Amino acid sequence: MKKFFVLWISQAVSLFGSTIVQFAIAWYLTVQTGSATVLATAMLVTFLPPIFLGPLIGPLVDRWNRKLIMISADSFVALITVGLVVLFLTHTIQVWHLYLALFFRAVGQAFHFPALQSAIPMIVPEKNLARTSGLTQMLQGIITIAGPPVGAFMLGILSMQWVLAVDVITAIIAVSCMLLIFIPQPAKSVSAAKSSLRADMIQGFRYVWHWRGLRFLFGLAAIIQFFLIPAFILIPVLVRIHLGGDVLRLGYLNSAFGVGIISGGLVVGAWGGFKRRVVTGLTGMVIAGIAAVGIGFTTISLFFLGVISSFLVGMGLSFGNGPITAVFQSLVAKDMQGRVFSLFNSLTAIITPFGLAIAGPVADAVGIRTLYFISGGAIFTLSSVSFFIPSLVNLEKRPATAQPGSPASQSEEQCLN
Repeated sequence: MKKFFVLWISQAVSLFGSTIVQFAIAWYLTVQTGSATVLATAMLVTFLPPIFLGPLIGPLVDRWNRKLIMISADSFVALITVGLVVLFLTHTIQVWHLYLALFFRAVGQAFHFPALQSAIPMIVPEKNLARTSGLTQMLQGIITIAGPPVGAFMLGILSMQWVLAVDVITAIIAVSCMLLIFIPQPAKSVSAAKSSLRADMIQGFRYVWHWRGLRFLFGLAAIIQFFLIPAFILIPVLVRIHLGGDVLRLGYLNSAFGVGIISGGLVVGAWGGFKRRVVTGLTGMVIAGIAAVGIGFTTISLFFLGVISSFLVGMGLSFGNGPITAVFQSLVAKDMQGRVFSLFNSLTAIITPFGLAIAGPVADAVGIRTLYFISGGAIFTLSSVSFFIPSLVNLEKRPATAQPGSPASQSEEQCLN
């Protein structure tokens, strides 16, 4: 576990710097333009790389050295930030420069995410994967809470270029940490070593599609993302209409969500979840669904209900995301994990803007509170029904030697179904 904690610390530092930069850029665009369209466009460009490059990135992650990919990705993102620092110092910065920088930073992150997730099972014993995923969720929760306030504080005492320079410093620290550890590469079959990049891409799609339980898990995660993420992005609308437009109440709800993620990560990190990690994940989603409905009932007089509900949504997501990530890391063949994680990242990147495009008009038509009833009810129902899908609940019973599409795998699918 020593290697994991070195990696974990490096990514904590890197993610913290990236969060500050994302906040600083969003605030700069808000102050300089005051345009919602500009902010929406900035968000959109960050979704494009994982959507369009994800299927290609996955095979490259499985072919290349994963440690080197993470180091290169962090260095590349830092280099983009250096370019922004120069533009701010010379007072030549334009909005389109920021769009371009956000796009290329997202390219680096699109390489970094699958490389990191597929590197962890190479240095962590399988029995500890749920715990390490819980710790990762806790880390994300801490940064969700701490990143924006620290970014705001730094913008208050430093000029924009020096705030951005923090990301360069954190990237140097992260790369230095990663240089200290050895991350082995997964063994490849002879056929895999000789295959083309196109064949690797197709193999990745087939791997997921022919594994029924994994296919169901992808689909369930996408549908939950469709309902949950847009609902939380639209919380400011709920605050404006039903909670008196009080920005402090918005801050309390967001903080409760972050504390919930941290708490859930701590619990999963210490406990490890149920024996079947899929069951832990589904339980977390049931909790999140019920809590999302609770947010819909929130009023000024029942604001405490909203705070508790936001906390439980965050905790439910930690219970869901951590164990499910551990399922991918322990069950998916190690030389396929780059492709599987990239495809999963691409799927969630596609779903989020699609969900926002639908959720906004629905909220305007039926009311923002009704949107939470719909979203929470859908998440609760889907997660509850999933307990009765044998190929999903029994996903972890697949023999380690059975690969999707193989005779052993097909035989096992028949048994589980």
